[in-house]
Amino acid sequence: VAGLGTILIRLMIKEISDLSFWGDGSILDNIKNVPWYWRIIVPTIGGLIVGPVIYFFSKESKRSGVPDVMQSVLIRGGYIRPRVAIVKAITTAITIGTGGSVGREGPIVQIGASIGSTVGQFFNVSAQRTKTFVGCGAAAGIAAAFNAPVAGALFAVEIILQDFAFAQFSPIVISSVMATVVSHSFEGNFTEFLIPEYQLVSYHEMWLYLALAFFVAIIGFIFVKSIYFTEDIFELKIKVPVYLKPAIGGALVGCVAVFFPDIMGVGYESINNALLGRTIGILALLLVLVKIVSTSITVGSGASGGVFAPSLFLGAMTGVYFGGIVQKIFPGMTGDPGAYALVAMGGLVSAVTHAPITAIIMIFELTNNYTIILPLMVTCIFSTAISTKLSRESVYTLSLLRRNIHISHGSEIDVMKSIFVKDVFTRSTNAIPEDLNFGEIVNRLLISKDPYLPVLNDRRELTGIISLTNIRELLFEKDVLSDVMIASDVA
Repeated sequence: VAGLGTILIRLMIKEISDLSFWGDGSILDNIKNVPWYWRIIVPTIGGLIVGPVIYFFSKESKRSGVPDVMQSVLIRGGYIRPRVAIVKAITTAITIGTGGSVGREGPIVQIGASIGSTVGQFFNVSAQRTKTFVGCGAAAGIAAAFNAPVAGALFAVEIILQDFAFAQFSPIVISSVMATVVSHSFEGNFTEFLIPEYQLVSYHEMWLYLALAFFVAIIGFIFVKSIYFTEDIFELKIKVPVYLKPAIGGALVGCVAVFFPDIMGVGYESINNALLGRTIGILALLLVLVKIVSTSITVGSGASGGVFAPSLFLGAMTGVYFGGIVQKIFPGMTGDPGAYALVAMGGLVSAVTHAPITAIIMIFELTNNYTIILPLMVTCIFSTAISTKLSRESVYTLSLLRRNIHISHGSEIDVMKSIFVKDVFTRSTNAIPEDLNFGEIVNRLLISKDPYLPVLNDRRELTGIISLTNIRELLFEKDVLSDVMIASDVA
């Protein structure tokens, strides 16, 4: 079902994009060919539609959605309202289709997770099992989006559940595979990116990839800080109704797109241009800066969309710019700039999400090229190490921290927030009658797992409680008091 949801949201985005930016070329070509003022009008209209829909129907549907899924797992027992999937699909399709500078992967994760949570609620399973359903839905969404079943499963356990327990991992893998099968059935064995054959020219290049890891970590850090800085501006400084803020964000992004149309939408065509070496030099560097600004505005204004695709965009542009420079300096020992773009995509995703395993496997699945795995592993691990030194929080956990949800080793630090009465209470009690003698009371307390004994009258009504703490001083007089005291005396 999550796989079908992913296919549906793709179609919705395409239909709205074709309606918003007409023409016979690709989406990027159509955006470039419309009049300049149309690039401002369309995202503004998109924001005017999306803002009220989110505000009045599902406030969880704004921005990425991944932190909301993590929050539901950490402190809500995996509970997500069923309506989230529908509202998220509609608002994301409108935001991206009208040119919002965001990705669809975060919303796809939230849609899949919402479907999983709804299944858990329908069958009334335990909170722990509902969390597994949520992970299954999230994994299915990513797997179907990228045609990458392994990366989908790892995304769910590394980012959403933050738990590699086998009991949870097995159904998540099955769900991820089934979503990929569904995607293949409707769309074929596709790949989002046009990836030429790349190879590691020389092992001396590994030093250059270490330097690349440093640069993508810095860009990732700036990107995350920019998102939440812009979010604060929209929340605290712009004094208009909340449901109008996405329209303001759309208008601002449209103004940027007048000069840099590449930043509109998910940006996959621009990524492909970088991978093929068509976007190089100072333009690639400018697109990095402009994409950070435009995505921060779209997300910060409260529109619906994720940061995963923008991270890939930033990585591709950073890598192709870096690759062009090192190729001029070391022409005989470096590969094509597109190779650096590809590796930097994984490195920047690692820096932003602090999930290097997912990033490594995803890029590997996209390329199916083992040669690139060595620089990819080095870049992803080092970029994650550097970014965690710069900031302990990822783009997702920082959002939770701002909601006063503190995570340590994959679980909420205030663990009592994530435990529900329905998951720990029991109907079986070691109750005693009111006329039970004191000696038997002491014996019951000593062999009981609980330090309390409920006291019931003849009508099975609770009349009091006896605790071990309250009768501690009388324990040594048990034999004397056995025939003197009964439960009703000390309850």
